[in-house]
Amino acid sequence: MICDMHTHSAFSPDAEDNAQAMIEEALAKGLQYYAITDHCDCNFWEMPPSEDIRDADMYGSRYYAKASISRLDDLKAIYNGRLELICGIELAQPLQNEEAAMKIIKDTRLDFIIGSHHMNKGKDDFYWLEYKNMDSSEIYALLEDYFKEVLEMCEWGNFDVLGHLTYPLRYIVERSDVQIDMKRYDDIIREIFCTLIHNDKGIEINTSGLRQPIGKTLPELEYVKLYHDLGGEILTVGSDAHKKADIGAGINEGIRIAAEAGFEFLTCYRRRTPYMISI
Repeated sequence: MICDMHTHSAFSPDAEDNAQAMIEEALAKGLQYYAITDHCDCNFWEMPPSEDIRDADMYGSRYYAKASISRLDDLKAIYNGRLELICGIELAQPLQNEEAAMKIIKDTRLDFIIGSHHMNKGKDDFYWLEYKNMDSSEIYALLEDYFKEVLEMCEWGNFDVLGHLTYPLRYIVERSDVQIDMKRYDDIIREIFCTLIHNDKGIEINTSGLRQPIGKTLPELEYVKLYHDLGGEILTVGSDAHKKADIGAGINEGIRIAAEAGFEFLTCYRRRTPYMISI
């Protein structure tokens, strides 16, 4: 394994192990480049109005995201020369609170920002939705809104790499009997990729799906190849680990997919500047 560019420490409310334990595990697994990218869901910037709302523990990202950045900046000095530690953030739903997003991305200690979309406007995270109670038209409408909001985020463009495109499928495939015809979204996915390429932004191969019922990377080979064929050059691979045991999980398969799609290099970041590493 060369790198893992998407992981979460205990500064993320849904993760388990502290940052130093995660780094030690990355070292034990022989990673040369390792990013911790704790959550910063911009629509959860402030503390919740009560403890009885969905995802109450995810609120207050202004506090835990900044705490993560501060800790990682300290740890970079400790692990200097042992591995390339990348101080990152997973910036989610930035256009649902653009003011908050602009505040966090101005932090000069950040090396790397993943732009993600976990929930449509006015909806819960795709993790929580009851797909069994939806018919195919409702699910297709959700996906249409998802891709439209992802495109808007890519046009905004204040991040480095688009995280886990096709994220909703991670749960729809597991919890619904609807067989999704992804061809419906070919045009807008192409537009997303062209927008990213025009703005010098990349995509990631997120390997979390390999250890979930969907059994595929997010996105899968077909879309990674499309991005490459359209002229995309910036590509990262990340496990989306939320505990140290999952660091590096599926990374070699992700690298294989990258190579099959035509890539000879992966991308790492230092102070928001990309540099290439050979695969």
